[in-house]
Amino acid sequence: MVAGKSGLRKVLLIFSHHLTPDQERELREEWKVGEFVELPPELQKLWAGVPPEAETLEPYLEPLFCWMAGVARPGDLAFIQGEFGAVYLTVRRALKLGLTPIYATSRREVREKYLLDGSVIQERVFKHVRFRIYGR
Repeated sequence: MVAGKSGLRKVLLIFSHHLTPDQERELREEWKVGEFVELPPELQKLWAGVPPEAETLEPYLEPLFCWMAGVARPGDLAFIQGEFGAVYLTVRRALKLGLTPIYATSRREVREKYLLDGSVIQERVFKHVRFRIYGR
């Protein structure tokens, strides 16, 4: 692991949600992260709005790739989750930059509540389990 002067590394947050407290704790304690780098608003909008009609995504993602190259150092992490094609290309770019691309795993619990009229309300609760490196 290559780290900054503090001995800690950054994590680029390339996903459309917010970290949970459990995720933040794991990144700090297990992955030795000292800095969380969120996407700027224009890149957050880009990431959340991957066009389904586009034949290829590399030109669309180029602003994201330029940002990654400008803010990260080899050894930093990139937490990448989103549209499958965009994730694939972004993981490949992260590896080229010497970053460690990771994703979150979770456990899903389904709770059902049966109502008097015979209908059922389902609630899905996702609980963070761990981060995993892409390809392992």
